[in-house]
Amino acid sequence: MKPVLYSYRRCPYAMRARMALRYAGIEVEIREISLKDKPRHILQCSPKGTVPVLVLHDGTVVDESLDIMEWALAQHDPDGWRRDIGLAMPLITENDGSFKRALDRYKYAVRFPEQPAETYRKEGERFLATLEARLSGHRYLLGDVLHQADVAIFPFVRQFSMVDADWFAASAYPALRSWLHGLVDSELFTGAMQKYPAWVESPEPGNQLA
Repeated sequence: MKPVLYSYRRCPYAMRARMALRYAGIEVEIREISLKDKPRHILQCSPKGTVPVLVLHDGTVVDESLDIMEWALAQHDPDGWRRDIGLAMPLITENDGSFKRALDRYKYAVRFPEQPAETYRKEGERFLATLEARLSGHRYLLGDVLHQADVAIFPFVRQFSMVDADWFAASAYPALRSWLHGLVDSELFTGAMQKYPAWVESPEPGNQLA
């Protein structure tokens, strides 16, 4: 029986989990859910109701995207994605913290009328500038080989770039754009982003993994 991954295709947290699982060669049953109508079983497994949620063969639940990445890489890490993790974690922490907050406000500026969208964009640009500096001499964030940090951060930068694509295309981040386009066009991303129909839960009470 395959592990089950509850996912939402547009969620950047789910994206990085799916990419890590694909890289590690782990086959999972992907259950694409509607965030407006969450299946009963995902809430039974993880009451917080966010994706991704990975349910293993023995019923173990892994419901944080970075933990799913770590689990996948512990099974198989052929290219050494976990090398230099001490250098990677500060970047990932900043991505998941201050950059994600700026991204949410920039993307949904109408919900945060205290400041114009440009102000939130500038807040996010502090992280973009950090990434640009790292990429100015290397193909990827920690060198010339893809790393866990790239895959953990990439979906959020992609989302940021899509808020105002014209602005991003003309912005002062050429190395970042090249990095982003390379990952968007990669087989790892396109394969992980395969579309699935919305999963329909069995109506029987006490629905179990099958």
